Amino acid sequence: MQIKQALQEARECLGQTESSVLDAQVLLAHVLKQSREYLLTWPEHELSKGDQKQFFTLIEARQAGQPVAYLTGCRDFWDFSLSLSPAVLIPRPETELLVELALALLPAGNTVLADLGTGSGAIALALAKERPQWRVIASDQSPEALQVARHNAHTLQVTNLDFRLGNWCEVFAENEKLDAIIANPPYIDEADSHLQQGDVQFEPRSALVAGKAGFADLEAIAHQARHHLRPQGLLLLEHGYEQGAALRQMLEQYGYNEVQSNKDLAGHERVTLARLT
Repeated sequence: MQIKQALQEARECLGQTESSVLDAQVLLAHVLKQSREYLLTWPEHELSKGDQKQFFTLIEARQAGQPVAYLTGCRDFWDFSLSLSPAVLIPRPETELLVELALALLPAGNTVLADLGTGSGAIALALAKERPQWRVIASDQSPEALQVARHNAHTLQVTNLDFRLGNWCEVFAENEKLDAIIANPPYIDEADSHLQQGDVQFEPRSALVAGKAGFADLEAIAHQARHHLRPQGLLLLEHGYEQGAALRQMLEQYGYNEVQSNKDLAGHERVTLARLT
């Protein structure tokens, strides 16, 4: 079977959509350990029996709804590729807004900050790579997630990271102070119908869902961070596209200043920042 024939058969299995075309190409490129450009350049290349079997096994899994990122074990974020496992969320492009804001708002010199609930390490690694002089604490309550993040740090040869196991600000010493605390916590209401759709069906529920209509972890971090941010310290929180107004009000009630929400590329309020007096 040739590459073009395999891709056509895969598209017929997945449905003739733009997404299915991309999914088939990504999965076949993964099997062949080649780029997608290779597939388009050599459409008549003959696949081995082993490659055919592996490819269509992946196509069947994708047809059942499993995320491409879990099937390939990787996903691009910022300017690098991350190894993934079902123990961590799949990084989304909109989360790069957290990275952009931190780089823009924090001094380039010696800075200490934390990425709480680091998962695959996406945010922490992007910041640590861009600012080698910073010290970045990457924490998670899941040992399996921390193992993935450590692996990614080793692969990317990023050394200015301090990995810690624990829940939110409990990972800090009593008097430990930071210049910034960043988090993309669970913020989906457990009754949200989107949890039964798409990739999120296969992602760790503990990293997606929060009580209090999705606000429980956002509130916990906002409350705890006050004790660990330096004066004028920065708090950056990713949240749902309808949560900005309520989160701004909450942060102001907790005594934060300069509270503002920032929109992602889709025009949705996605990241809210605040400073501690």
